[in-house]
Amino acid sequence: MENFGYYIFCLIAFIVAFFIVKKVAGCLIKTIVLAVIIAVLAAVYYMYIRQ
Repeated sequence: MENFGYYIFCLIAFIVAFFIVKKVAGCLIKTIVLAVIIAVLAAVYYMYIRQ
């Protein structure tokens, strides 16, 4: 059940980061930052959850 809380935290962090980038940055920068966020979340998933 602890993984469920972690997924919720990652989802909320992703949504907050998306809205911050949407308010601050232009289209190209937004795309780059979104790709970095997805890469970081994927790395965390493979390192900590898939053991």
